[in-house]
Amino acid sequence: MKLSALLQNIEVETIVGNKDTEIQSIAFDSRKVGKGTLFAAIKGTASDGHDYIEKAIAAGANVIVHESETEKKQEGITYVRVKDSAEALALLSSNFYGNPSRKLTLVGVTGTNGKTTTATLLYQLLRRFGHKAGLLSTVVNYVDEEAVPATHTTPDPIALNELLARMVEAHCEYAFMEVSSHSIVQKRIGGLDFDGGIFTNITRDHIDYHKTFDNYLKAKKAFFDNLKKEAFAVTNIDDKNGLQMLANCRAAHKTYSTRSAADFKGRILEEDFDGMMLNINNNEIHVPFIGRFNVYNLLAVFGTAVCLGLDPQESLRHISALRAVSGRFETIRAPKGYTAIVDYAHTPDALQNVLATINDIRLSRRDSGRLIAVVGCGGDRDKGKRPMMAKEAVNGADQVILTSDNPRHEDPEAILNDMLAGLDEEDRRKTLVITDRRQAIRTACTLAQAKDVILVAGKGHEDYQIIGDVKHHFDDHEEIRSCF
Repeated sequence: MKLSALLQNIEVETIVGNKDTEIQSIAFDSRKVGKGTLFAAIKGTASDGHDYIEKAIAAGANVIVHESETEKKQEGITYVRVKDSAEALALLSSNFYGNPSRKLTLVGVTGTNGKTTTATLLYQLLRRFGHKAGLLSTVVNYVDEEAVPATHTTPDPIALNELLARMVEAHCEYAFMEVSSHSIVQKRIGGLDFDGGIFTNITRDHIDYHKTFDNYLKAKKAFFDNLKKEAFAVTNIDDKNGLQMLANCRAAHKTYSTRSAADFKGRILEEDFDGMMLNINNNEIHVPFIGRFNVYNLLAVFGTAVCLGLDPQESLRHISALRAVSGRFETIRAPKGYTAIVDYAHTPDALQNVLATINDIRLSRRDSGRLIAVVGCGGDRDKGKRPMMAKEAVNGADQVILTSDNPRHEDPEAILNDMLAGLDEEDRRKTLVITDRRQAIRTACTLAQAKDVILVAGKGHEDYQIIGDVKHHFDDHEEIRSCF
């Protein structure tokens, strides 16, 4: 593809060199550059791509897209200066792959919790209707039936557009994707043509990156501000920031709630560890999901289905047959008579919701046992939420075991000390600290008696533990079952 074609809809400040240079590939990582590659120099949080321009040229790059002026320009190389390299990369990627998002009905899901479940259930639902669909999620990506490993909640713009192009090639009609706050700020989703957006909720998360909650909130809102007027925006109005997402949003506004008047209204009629009986828009359905947070997820799915023009009654019928996402309130029954639940809850709000759901079900039974919670916090992430996580665990469980999550480059003991700082003397009397996660899970299973419930929170679908820069195989599901 010629450079001139790639630069369509991109605001270029200057071009030095041949505008008709042939481009074979695009890269923003100098290690992935080959002959005929356009290299985009991106200013990142850890490094600046402008420092790797010479390396990229040596590896075969023939076009350099940059925002900072380059003092040295090599002969035979085309230099394209833009105002924002990250934004330009997103548009270049869309153009390079033929703007695949325009050929799909693309719906983005953003929020702190519920993104994975909502996007995945929409993917399942459309396939149950007989449509070919794609999925971009934290757990796994799908190109129709083909599973593609996921590395990020939202991939970089090159990988993102390549996956969308594969969906088009596979004749997919729809695509559902999680939209992370990082991807919005870093403009990874720039140039994508969204037909709909969903807001699930917003609570404290990623403060290590955004620095303030207000910045985090603004990142989420920016997604809705950029939706086209022909699109739809579905928002949770039970979240205090839900309606704020619709301010200045040109898309058609739709709302869902379990408490207030809304376009899509739901409430729990009955609930146990096998599922819930719900009333959704005056229709009763049974679903194999648990918890009020999942009612919100299902309302978002139902509302989106209606916005996409699907029959409401058929949508509810198919929703009743959907299945939970791996590591999201996943129940494992032990031969010993207790119940273990694996959940991805890694924020204070998510942990509180999961514990409250378990307690609602557990305490509705006359012969309920204890609730044992195994909880940790990741390293190199928001330290401020660590004491909050420990406090939520103690408030919601009878016995708490604090343990390691993904320590990354931090000392696991230091992370646990940060968590313990949120507990008073009385809290600590019902808290054990076991750094080794395997031993912590085994201890919980040893302590559990018939009718008890164990919650193992924080990692969910992850089958690894990150220590330093190395991923070691570790699966909470496997560890629980090994105790049987």
